Amino acid sequence: MDRSPPFWPPARNGRKASPAGVILISFTSAMFGSAPADDNWTVQTSGTTARLRGVSVASPRVVWASGTQGTVLRTIDGGTSWRKWTVSGASSLDFRDIHALDERTAFVLSIGAGELSRIYKTADGGENWELRYKNQDPKGFLDAFAFWDADHGIALGDPVEGRFAILTTDDRGKTWDRIPAEKVPPALAGEGAFAASGTCLTLQGGANVWIGTGGASVARVYRSTDRGRTWTVHDTPIRAGNPSSGIFSLAFQDSEHGVAVGGDYKQPDQSGRFVASTTDGGRTWTVPHETCPAGYRSAVAYAAGPGQSTLVAVGPTGTDLSSDDGKTWRSLGKLGFHAVGFAGQTGAGWAVGEDGLIAKFRTAPAVIHR
Repeated sequence: MDRSPPFWPPARNGRKASPAGVILISFTSAMFGSAPADDNWTVQTSGTTARLRGVSVASPRVVWASGTQGTVLRTIDGGTSWRKWTVSGASSLDFRDIHALDERTAFVLSIGAGELSRIYKTADGGENWELRYKNQDPKGFLDAFAFWDADHGIALGDPVEGRFAILTTDDRGKTWDRIPAEKVPPALAGEGAFAASGTCLTLQGGANVWIGTGGASVARVYRSTDRGRTWTVHDTPIRAGNPSSGIFSLAFQDSEHGVAVGGDYKQPDQSGRFVASTTDGGRTWTVPHETCPAGYRSAVAYAAGPGQSTLVAVGPTGTDLSSDDGKTWRSLGKLGFHAVGFAGQTGAGWAVGEDGLIAKFRTAPAVIHR
């Protein structure tokens, strides 16, 4: 469900990156882009003006990003230089989600109705891209995907005939099969998933998966503990009730503790019930009684590994940090992003946004840990 505000217009094969679309840019720490400075983020030069909505941090040095105009970016030196590809034949596609396994292997997902929703894979560091899935249902619309490991992954599509389309792969993305519709609880009227950052779907462990929804009377979380084969669905208190509001992103630090963020993208400065947390695996959700993010947030991620409680949430009006599993939040500044990701337990993180904006998180893990 791509219900993007005016400054995020909706999108709509290619197996090899166009040589003309490859750019390598190096710079010193003083050569930041045109984005405003923020003490918590070091802006890096991306070499593109594409709107970036996907980011995947494989390690403190290897990061991949994706966006409009068939754009894929990669750094293997922590952002000192970024290399850009425009996937051949995909210059009109909007790559809203990306998942990196390492510096050579990554998957990217495009959104759009029917055949515009696709999944590509590279196994040679971005030089060549193989089309691994093309949606054939004219009513279908992919929103996000993720992998538990190199072999097993899952993709989410908006409801078709009243139920979300859930695709899984067990062979490194070579084939994608839809979970039988009757295994997925019925969607509410108007319910869908927001393709805003690729994090309306999140995984944990070897089999757990959660989906956050919006656009309906209630924002809900779908939950599976068997790689999407069976599901339960649970109401949340996050504000909903119109097509532009609901849950946009989920993050779990273990099988029980997680956070959902969202809001109303048409009213990004509005405050309210835009964050909720769970301590029982997503069965029940509560809104913090104290401070919350200042407005709509499109992505949230844990800034360290299991046992740590630090979260970073990003949105077009700024970023926020919580060091207590989402109970309280403090502003990190007004530099806006669409997506954020961190590398395991290292605390190394990046965020991406408008006009090719890429920034590295500056706060040291030793400072932000509880």
